Parts: sequence; structure tokens; C-alpha cells
Amino acid sequence: MKRKLLRKIILFSLISFFSVSAQSQLSAQFDYANTLYNTGNFFDAITEYKRLIFFDSTKIFYYRSTFQIGKCYKAGAKFDDAIKYFSISELNASNDDERFNSIIENVRCNLLRKTTARAHQLLNEMESKFAGLESKNAIDYWRGWAYMFENDWKNAALSFAQISPNHQLKLLCDKIEMEKVSVTFATVISYILPGAGQIYTGNFLSGFLSLGWNVLAAYLTINAFNAERVLDGITILTLLWHRFYRGNIQNAHDFAVSKNIELANRTLIYLQNQFKGTKP
Repeated sequence: MKRKLLRKIILFSLISFFSVSAQSQLSAQFDYANTLYNTGNFFDAITEYKRLIFFDSTKIFYYRSTFQIGKCYKAGAKFDDAIKYFSISELNASNDDERFNSIIENVRCNLLRKTTARAHQLLNEMESKFAGLESKNAIDYWRGWAYMFENDWKNAALSFAQISPNHQLKLLCDKIEMEKVSVTFATVISYILPGAGQIYTGNFLSGFLSLGWNVLAAYLTINAFNAERVLDGITILTLLWHRFYRGNIQNAHDFAVSKNIELANRTLIYLQNQFKGTKP
């Protein structure tokens, strides 16, 4: 009886020893992979994290390793691979915080690869899964970024306002919304007065040239009809004046769109290079 008990104690001790030893080795492997990640050796870090996953039969490091692999791929701009591993880490999360962090990283990768519709879908799903002010603020924050990437500064401002009425990005979005030109207004006033749309968008030379060509075409048309040169009048009206008039409207529309895109791109470059807060 004593021998059996002694054998059990020895066996249990050996199992415990090897288990602790194995976990210690896995922990050292994880630390080594993290060191590679922190020094920017992302490819080597991925290799070490995957090796850790292979030997981690208990899956103690499975969530953390897949999460870090996702971050490595994201750092290397391989967003599809990053999303894949963040999704795996979400499925292997042991608590809501880990699950939340995985989905947020997934959202950020979708923003970077410009699949904002998917980012919105994930954020909408998160609202029903996670409660608490901190979670809500994070969801509103990244929803605001999604709207900014879509050039929808009005809704972006509304999202950041949910966090704080004086949020830095809310104020920035309000400023951009005010600086934007109205594509509809630029087009409509060009119907009424040729060249007005271009002048409204700041393209003064194009606007005055457009006005001048339309006035000239109108003068030539009216003069032809007054001189009873009906065929010449019709020709000028249908070919020359119509061409200048339609071109003026199209130019006003294109200039307005182009100016808004330029404003949006300039703002995104500012956010990328000078904004000090959390970025995708």
C-alpha cells in the first residue's frame, strides 16, 4: 500500500515537473517572439509564434500568439492575413476583453484596406455584444474613423460627439464639413449663370473663360438669326453654344468634387503624420 502511494506521488511529481518545465519553455518562446516583434522583425516573429502554437498542446498561448501574428501581418501591411489571425484570436479568446480587442483590431485593418462597409458591420455587431461606457466610446471612435475614410465628415463629427462634444476629431470634422463646397450648388448655379460654378469653387480663370465663351456663342447665335442667317444660327446654337454651356456645367461639377477630394486627402495626410491620438 505504501509502495503504491509512493509510486503515485513520484508519478505526480514527475508529471508536474515536466508540465512546469514545458510551460516555462513555452513562456520563454513567447517572450522571444515578442522581442522579435518589438524590434520590428515581424517575419521572424511570425515564425516563432507559429512554432509556439505548434508545440502548445494546452493552448495556453494560443490566443496571445494568434493575436500577435495578426499584429505582425498588420505591421507589414498584409491586412487580409492580419484579419484572418485576429478572427482566429477572437474565436479563442477566454474573456470579453480579449474578444473585444480582437474585433477592434479587425475593424482597424478593414479601415486600412478601405473596406469600410465591413468595418461598420463589425462595429454594429459589437454594440449588441459589449456593454459599458469604455466599449461604447471605442465603438463610436472607430465608427468616426470609418466615416472619415468615407469622406462623410458630418456623420464622423456626430460619432466623435458621442464621446465628447469637444472631442478633438469632432472639431476637426466640423471644420472640414464647413470648408467643403456643395457639388449640387456648384452645378445648379452653372445652369443659371455659366462660369459661376467654377468661380464658386475657386477656379476663377476657368469660370471667367467659360462665361466669356458662352457670351460670345450667344452673341454669334443671336446675330446670325437677326441677319436672317437661320442655318448659321442653328449651327452655332447646336454645336458651339451647346458645347460651351454643357461643358461649363460639367466643369463646375468636376471642380467641386475634386476640391472636396483634395480637402479630404489633405486632412487624412495630416491625421496620418501629425495627429497624436490612436490611429488605425
